[in-house]
Amino acid sequence: MQIDRKLLEEIISDHDRLVFDHIPTEYLSDALGHLHGEADALLFPKSTVEVSGILRYAYENHIPVTPRGAGTNLVGSTVPIKGGIILDLSRMNRILELDEDTMTAMVEPGVLLQDFQAYVEQRGLFYPPDPGEKASSIGGNISTNAGGMRAVKYGVTRDYVRGLEAVLADGSILNTGGKQVKDASGLSLKNLLIGSEGTLAVITKCLLRLVPKPEASVSVLVPYGDLQTGIQSVLSILRADVAPTAVEFMERKVVALGESFSGIKYPRPDAGSYILLTFDGHRDEVEANLQRVRELVLGDGAMDYIVLADPRQAADIWRVRGALVKAVEAVSEQWPVDIVVPISQTARYIRFINELEAVSGMRMVSFGHAGDGNVHLCVVRDGRDEAAWQEQLHRNMEKAYDKAYALGGVASGEHGIGIEKRPYFLGETPSENLLVMNRIKDALDERHILNDQKSYITGGPKNAEVI
Repeated sequence: MQIDRKLLEEIISDHDRLVFDHIPTEYLSDALGHLHGEADALLFPKSTVEVSGILRYAYENHIPVTPRGAGTNLVGSTVPIKGGIILDLSRMNRILELDEDTMTAMVEPGVLLQDFQAYVEQRGLFYPPDPGEKASSIGGNISTNAGGMRAVKYGVTRDYVRGLEAVLADGSILNTGGKQVKDASGLSLKNLLIGSEGTLAVITKCLLRLVPKPEASVSVLVPYGDLQTGIQSVLSILRADVAPTAVEFMERKVVALGESFSGIKYPRPDAGSYILLTFDGHRDEVEANLQRVRELVLGDGAMDYIVLADPRQAADIWRVRGALVKAVEAVSEQWPVDIVVPISQTARYIRFINELEAVSGMRMVSFGHAGDGNVHLCVVRDGRDEAAWQEQLHRNMEKAYDKAYALGGVASGEHGIGIEKRPYFLGETPSENLLVMNRIKDALDERHILNDQKSYITGGPKNAEVI
């Protein structure tokens, strides 16, 4: 593929922001590094004008473009499978405005979640979306509609995006949404772009909604003899109107891996599973909810009720939870899954996974967001050769996804579809839905230069046929 270096150097004048030779391997993959692509150029724009110029050039010359942010994606969305240009937005990392009157902030897509959250909390405000990877970028969070630990109370990223500036495939600049609370004016183009995994446009500015910072936040670790009892107890908590901020479940076997990885030990190692809860809000309200939940869970068979009053201990417990995928990866190559089922079906689905593990002999460790039915699995390779790993993995994943769909679930809650989930997503999604999605792709990117053959995309340029 021929790339006009001189023309790109006219768009980006700083030559240290253009790489044409010896592109580092980390830019050719995602966070796990299992899949690798190839590219002809790696570009680091710093403005909307530069992004527009690059896309206009790519569109006119039919050059594929793979957008990326912090590179924390887990399903191959950032792998450049068709060559061309990697568009890295990590240097567009400024917080442009904080409007305390409308409780909004305008940021560039490369701002890291952890930096933005710290920035607004220092000013008495709060940005609730809280995916496990805090070093992810805001643009990446929006592109996958990231959820995370606090979704059970606060919702997901989509609920905190008021507006977007985005560059379409042909270089034209789209502005949608705004600081107003309500908007019933035509189609919601903003919501169309959220969760689209870089297939429809490149996000260049993000207008985000904020809320007041809670007065108090307290976490509780609840050990159970087995995961089934813990998951059933979650339903009691959710029905009790105690507004938990986070409700996480973890099997003991994955916590043990997290302990080895982090050096942090959990209380009650004799437990079979744990439920990790957080409550926030006014101090009196938090204290009342803590007492009410204590009575509920002990009545439901909990082994203990450990209030993490020491902030350092709470931070350590959550640090282990946040590092579970990396902890498993440190032991063996693994396949991360984030299937979602209705909350009422979570225990049933986990029971099915444990049965599948026993029958197949393939290790599957479970954790995730019990409060919204988002089940995270790490399917572990454990020394299998490549042929056995691929064959057994995909056979078991077909069963796992089939069961999730049968229970009314979906393929992903927050990781996106990318490359790795496409077979399971395309195989179960109604053809009518795929046809509409691909017509939208054709309308916004008729030459299919943006992250093509990822997620829902089943056809090539001007081809909405389902294959």
